[in-house]
Amino acid sequence: MAYGGAAAAVEEAKKSSSYRVKFRREQFLEMIRIAQPQRIYRVKNVHFFAFDGFVMYCQECTDAELGVRVIEAIEFSNDAWKKS
Repeated sequence: MAYGGAAAAVEEAKKSSSYRVKFRREQFLEMIRIAQPQRIYRVKNVHFFAFDGFVMYCQECTDAELGVRVIEAIEFSNDAWKKS
């Protein structure tokens, strides 16, 4: 299961640039209705997904109101990946 989430994250990263777009709660919920993502990732209180070449994110939502599977991640960053 963990591998599936990691593989999905890699696929999403291929669709997006390093640019992130921040939304208020209502606008983020509207973007979810438009984009219809299969999954949304969460780190602490930040929910995010890739769409239209950008990472869309919001800090004002709960898992329950998103209506799609939420996968917990450990980091939200635009730093280049490096093995630790």
